[in-house]
Amino acid sequence: MKKIFLFLCIFTAAIGSRAQVKLDDFGRIILNTYLPDNIAVPAEAKKLLTTKLNQITSNNGMGGSQANPRFIITANVNVGTKDIVAGPPQMIAQNIDITLFVGDALTNTIFSNVTLSLKGVGTNENKAFIEAFKTINPKNKEVVAFLEEGKKKIIDYYATQCDFIIKDAQTLVKQEKYDEAIYQLALVPEVCQDCYFKCLDTLAHIYQQKIDADCKIKLDEAKVTWTAAQNPAGAEKAGDILSTINPMASCQNEVSAFIKTIDDKLKADEKARWQFKMKQYADKIVAQKEQVRIAEEKDERDDTYRENQSQRDAISQEKQSSRNFELDKINSNNSREIAVEYAKNQPKTVTYNNIFWR
Repeated sequence: MKKIFLFLCIFTAAIGSRAQVKLDDFGRIILNTYLPDNIAVPAEAKKLLTTKLNQITSNNGMGGSQANPRFIITANVNVGTKDIVAGPPQMIAQNIDITLFVGDALTNTIFSNVTLSLKGVGTNENKAFIEAFKTINPKNKEVVAFLEEGKKKIIDYYATQCDFIIKDAQTLVKQEKYDEAIYQLALVPEVCQDCYFKCLDTLAHIYQQKIDADCKIKLDEAKVTWTAAQNPAGAEKAGDILSTINPMASCQNEVSAFIKTIDDKLKADEKARWQFKMKQYADKIVAQKEQVRIAEEKDERDDTYRENQSQRDAISQEKQSSRNFELDKINSNNSREIAVEYAKNQPKTVTYNNIFWR
C-alpha cells in the first residue's frame, strides 16, 4: 500500500485558513486538513475533497482552527480504471481509490489510514472526480474507526511525551518566552487526563511567573515615567501603565506603595483624574478577589448537623478539592486566552514540505 511521508517545514501561505483560533480550540484534539499541491485532482474537485475532509473532522469533534498545525488529515487519490462511455453526451467513468491518512507532520509519522473505493461519472474528468467525492460519507463506519485510531495514537503521543513537553515549556520560561510556553502546554487535550493535569499544574506556575515578570517591567516603566514628569500629566501616564498590571501579580504591595508615593506628591486639586484611574484599578483587584472567593465557596456544604469530626474533615477536603478545581479552571481559562492570542499572532497558514508517495 502506498504510504504518505510528511514533514512540517516552514510557515507560509500554503493551505487556506479555516476558522479563527478560539478559546475552545485548546484542550481538544484538532486535525488540520491538508492536500498537497501536486495531488492528481482538478482544482474544483480538490476544493470538494477539502470540504469533505473538513466535514469528516468536524462531524467527529476534531475540526477547528489551526491552533496546532502538527496533526493533519490528508488524502492520496489513485485512479484504478478510467473508461470513456459513448454518448451523446460522451461520459467519463472512473473507479477511484482514495486513501485517507491521519499523521504527525512534524515527525513523519502516520497514525492511521483507510482506503475508500469510489466511482464517479461525469462529462469530463473534473466532474467525474466531483461525483466520486460526493459519495464520501463522513459518518461512514470505516471513516469513524479510522479517526478513532488516529485519535488514540495522538493520545498515546501525549502520554509518552508529556514530560518532554513540560520540560520544553520550562526551557522556554527560562528564555522568558512565557506566551509560547503557555501555548505549548495549552495544546494538550483534556482527554489525555494524566498529561493534561500535569500541564495544568505547570501552567499555573508559568502563568504566575508571567504576570509577576510583567508587573516588574510595568512598575519600572511607570516609575521612570513618573520620575520624568512629577505632575498630573506624568501621574496619569504612570497610572495608565499601572492599570494594565494583572491584579493577581505578586508585586501588588510594591504597586500600592508606589501609588501612595504619587498620591502624596500631588496637590489636592490635581488628584481627581489620578484617583479615578486608581479607583478603577482597585476595582479590578476587588473583582479578581471576588472571583477567587466565589471559587472557594462553590459547592459549600452546611455541616452544622454533622455528628463527628471525620465527617467534617471529609467535607473540608471536598470543599478544598472543589476550590482547587475552580481555581484551576480560572487559571486554565486565563492561560488559554494567552495561548489564543499567541496562536493568532502566528502565520495563518502552514506549508507541509517534502511530501511524497511511495
